[in-house]
Amino acid sequence: MVAKPYSPSHIAAVSAHYTTMRLSGDVKSRLVELLCEELDRLVPRMENDTLTQDPERKTLDDPARSRLNYNRTRELMIDRIDAIDSVGSAAVQAGIEHLESHLASLLRHASEAAERDRVSTIKPRHLDRAVHNLKAPEGDEDGDVPQVSEGGTNEFIASQTGGLVTPTALLSMARSIARMTVSKDALDELLDLYAEVFEDLESDIREHAQLGSNPMHFIETINKMRGMMSLGWMRSRLTRAADIAKERGSKTIELQDIVNLASYA
Repeated sequence: MVAKPYSPSHIAAVSAHYTTMRLSGDVKSRLVELLCEELDRLVPRMENDTLTQDPERKTLDDPARSRLNYNRTRELMIDRIDAIDSVGSAAVQAGIEHLESHLASLLRHASEAAERDRVSTIKPRHLDRAVHNLKAPEGDEDGDVPQVSEGGTNEFIASQTGGLVTPTALLSMARSIARMTVSKDALDELLDLYAEVFEDLESDIREHAQLGSNPMHFIETINKMRGMMSLGWMRSRLTRAADIAKERGSKTIELQDIVNLASYA
């Protein structure tokens, strides 16, 4: 039996989460067609990648990542509800997304703690530090709490790691912002580029520290440095590199994508 496509009203309801504008009837119908066309491209690729990883597998999987077990998460959520009888599929998916995001935050903080100790293994003390950091109240100098931007995205503060951006933080940013992994060569190139830009800005600030004849230039440089410290520069570069990688049909940001980035200015 051939599956029925999404209904236009359902697509309209989902679209309401992404736009405040109304959709005409023709647009709703066209969106149904476009999503089904995207499935025509997506599912065969996922099927091929699934069988490449496990030729004996009989169930379509997400070959690009490992997810928390759906049924186990659903059962755990059912154990924790009170006034509701059951847990729907959308709730389970939202729960998995939230838990995986929380896991990523814990591991990012723990990894950075391990890097500061110059070890390559996350130990209990590093995880304890991560838990403390995530629970520390605002203004707690001991808690390296990530700030939250207006859009609700966690910002990685350079001072968290002694003024340096760590590979662990950068990989986490790539996964959360660009939804991609980064090759080691690309990672090294981006970190080197970040360091060069940072040094240039520091030199520029020292040169114009007395304001001189052009105070606006000094203020603009300070604003650029603030963007570097909050890693807005790094986020924008990761996003642009991911776009370049997608144009190549790649799921990984490679060295060539970093090299092809335009000037940071």
